[in-house]
Amino acid sequence: MKSETRIQGHGSLSNPVTKTEPTLIDGYDALLCDLDGVVYVGAGAIEGATEALDRLPAAGIRLGYVTNNASRSSEQVAAHLRELGAPACADQVFGSARAGAALLARHVAPGAKVLVTGSRTLVEEVELLGFVPVDSADQRPDAVIQGFDPGLGWQDLAQASYAIAAGAFWVATNTDMTLPRPEGKAPGNGSLVAAVQAATGATPLVAGKPEAALFTTAAQSLQAENPLVVGDRLDTDILGGNNAGMDTAVVLTGVDTVESILAARTAERPRYLLAKLGDLYKPYPQVTSVGGTYACGRSSATVENGTVLYAGDRSDLDTWRAACAAWWGAHPEAPAAFMPELAEHASIG
Repeated sequence: MKSETRIQGHGSLSNPVTKTEPTLIDGYDALLCDLDGVVYVGAGAIEGATEALDRLPAAGIRLGYVTNNASRSSEQVAAHLRELGAPACADQVFGSARAGAALLARHVAPGAKVLVTGSRTLVEEVELLGFVPVDSADQRPDAVIQGFDPGLGWQDLAQASYAIAAGAFWVATNTDMTLPRPEGKAPGNGSLVAAVQAATGATPLVAGKPEAALFTTAAQSLQAENPLVVGDRLDTDILGGNNAGMDTAVVLTGVDTVESILAARTAERPRYLLAKLGDLYKPYPQVTSVGGTYACGRSSATVENGTVLYAGDRSDLDTWRAACAAWWGAHPEAPAAFMPELAEHASIG
C-alpha cells in the first residue's frame, strides 16, 4: 500500500492530492516572497509573477517581501514593485539594511562611530539608531557595517579592512555570493564580504538571510501564523525559511536549478519544487513511496548503489520531485551538497 513520502528534516516535497484538494497556497495565511529571481530579474518582471501576487488578496493571503537587498529603502523597493505591476507598500518590504542596523545596535552603544560600506539607505538606517556614520578608517570607527551597493570600489573595501583589522566590530547585511542579472550572475554582497574576510581573517555577524530574524520579523508584522517562504536560492531563501521553522518553496526562475536542488544538503532542502510563482495556485502533486521507489505523476525514482535511477521525462518537474524524494529519503542527513549520478530506466518498481 502506498503512503505519503515525508522528507526528514523539513517536511516533504508533497501534500496528498485529490480532485477536490485546495491549491498549494490555500494551506497558508501569508506569503513571504523573495524579489531577485522570483518577482524580477534586473529591471524587468518575471513572466506571470506580478499576476500571481495580484491574486493573493482574493485568496485571503497576506504578502510580505523579504529581501537581502540593502541598497534601497523599503519605499524605493515598493515603488519599483508598483512600477512592475506588483502590489506593494513600504510596510510590506522587509530588507537587510534595517536588520543590519538593528543587529549592530544589539552589540554597539548609541553614539558610536560606524564606517558604512554600502548605500545611502544603509547610512540612513544607521543614523536612525543613533550611530555616527563615518567614511574612513582614519576616523577610528567602533564598528563597520557592510552592505551591497553597485558603486562600491576597492578603496571602500580597503577602508573597511583597515578598520576591522584595527578591532572594529563587523556586521554584514547579507552574504549572497551572486546577484541574478539579465546578462547572468554578478558578484553580490557575499563576494565583497569574502574579499574583506580574505584581507582581515575576520568573520562578520550576518543580519539578513539565511538568518531566521528577517522571516520571523516579517511574519510577526503581518500577524501570520502559517506563512510560506518562496525564493530562488537554497543558501539564503530556503535555508533562512527552514531556520525560521517555516515551510519553503523554491522556484526555478532565478539562481538554483533542479540539479542543485537535488544535490542540496539537508538544511537547504525545500518542501516544494515549483517552476514559477504562479504554480502556487495549483494543487501540489503527491509523491508516494513503496519499497524504496518514489512516484510522482508519471515519473518514478529509486536509489541503487549511490545512483538515482529514474523513469520519466527530465523536462517534467515530477521526475525531479520523485528523484529528490528518493535521494533525500536515502540520505536524510546530508551536511554538504552532493550531486548523485543519474541514470534513466524505462520503468521502475
